Amino acid sequence: MRAPCDETLIQSGSAAAPCKPEAGPWILAATILGSSMAFIDGTVVNVAVPTLQKAFHANVVDVQWVIESYGIFLSSLILAGGALGDLFGRRRMFLLGVAVFAAASAACGLAPSIEALVIARSIQGVGAALLVPGSLSIIGASFDEKSRGQAIGTWSGFTSITTALGPVLGGWLIEHGSWRWAFFLNVPLAAAVVVISLWRVPESRNSSVARIDWLGALLATAGLGGVVTAFLESAKLGWSNPLVFGSFLAGVACLVIFVLVEAHLSSPMLPLALFNSRAFSGANLITLFLYAAIGIFFFLFPMNLIQLHGYSTTATGAALLPVILLMFFLSRWSGGLVNHYGARIPLIIGPLIGSAGFLLFALHPAKGSYWTTFFPATLVLGLGMAVTVAPLTIVVMCSVDQDHVGAASGINNAVARVAGVLAIAVLGIVMVKAFGSQLDQTLAKLSLPPDVVQNIRSKQIELAGLELPKGLDPNTVDMLRRAIANAFLSSFRLVMFLCAALSTASAIVAWRLIAPDEVASARSS
Repeated sequence: MRAPCDETLIQSGSAAAPCKPEAGPWILAATILGSSMAFIDGTVVNVAVPTLQKAFHANVVDVQWVIESYGIFLSSLILAGGALGDLFGRRRMFLLGVAVFAAASAACGLAPSIEALVIARSIQGVGAALLVPGSLSIIGASFDEKSRGQAIGTWSGFTSITTALGPVLGGWLIEHGSWRWAFFLNVPLAAAVVVISLWRVPESRNSSVARIDWLGALLATAGLGGVVTAFLESAKLGWSNPLVFGSFLAGVACLVIFVLVEAHLSSPMLPLALFNSRAFSGANLITLFLYAAIGIFFFLFPMNLIQLHGYSTTATGAALLPVILLMFFLSRWSGGLVNHYGARIPLIIGPLIGSAGFLLFALHPAKGSYWTTFFPATLVLGLGMAVTVAPLTIVVMCSVDQDHVGAASGINNAVARVAGVLAIAVLGIVMVKAFGSQLDQTLAKLSLPPDVVQNIRSKQIELAGLELPKGLDPNTVDMLRRAIANAFLSSFRLVMFLCAALSTASAIVAWRLIAPDEVASARSS
């Protein structure tokens, strides 16, 4: 799902290179296709996780790395990527990002092993960190204030549609072709973007940007990577392992140094002074909690549908549509709520509705059709997110002065991405531990040979994709399959309860930190 404040990043830009009327549609076409590649790729890979696990005989930590390697580089480098475009040319950096992303996509499609796929996904993340802010800044630089509103609406509408249809198209390609085609699809799209950009997109720069905060970008990447490595590998190696413990200490140390460095730089990647605003700090805490819940949900829900309920990848992609479509169709309405009630009330009610959605996922019947099990939950979750995101974006815009709206929007955008990365690392391990504990309790009650029990316990990290030992009789296989399904369902419900708690925490933060008249007073000034 798209991060908040994308439209605000466009709005905060200055028309450095206003385009001719005939070039406008081509600029929008290039930026929409470029942004859509990154947005689609994120959602498609979530749908592909069970297929990747089966294709590579991988455990859940391996497929977590497929998601996390991309997210680490995108979230930690996206602020630096925007600054690079301002300094060296927005079109130049956008095209570089598209080229890197396309080459990495081809490498993903050709990956002979899960390790090669993780490396290619890391490079994809670097490309996305250039092309995502590049596409937004090109629109801001190419359209003046008179035509920018329509340009933003067109970009937002088309990218919402492609983000919604991405999982369905990707699921269809995986089901009827191969998971590799979901990555190869990016290559012709990238070629079209390059041709249109070279032909029609003007170059622009921001002369006020004098340097890039390379040290901050390096520390942020190392810090986030170290912490994520520790949590993911702890499921296999345990916290006493030197790699796990050392990665965690190194990651935390890098993040602490990152904050200290940013506090003393004249042009930091992360201007800490913005957090002096109570509303800005609150908006980012809301984003952190809410998008952490959304991040782990979009990782685990496709696994639940495919591995536990037998959904096809196409049906799984379609099952997620209500959440994304509700956010798109209700965004203008939810933004209007701020004019009538202020931002605080929607930011309390929206996360609470989202929490109810997560609770419905936690309490859904074990059997039944999509319409009676998951559809009501997706509607409630989608409504909660729709009520929340537009007011959240408005608070970010109004909590800082006009000169810092772009920086504030970029930070909030990055926080949303970091939240998903951390949630998959931390709550993914909670899922693994809960699954193993529940399965151990069931195995203890069954009369199974010790070697069979040991074999199953050694593969618990595979979750519902756990492959049983060969040579078991059909009754034992059926009994173990039920035990695995029950353990997965139990642990999935636990994580959904935690997601509900995170969403409720967002509402509490809004109640405590967002003043009732915060947005109104900022707008009047």
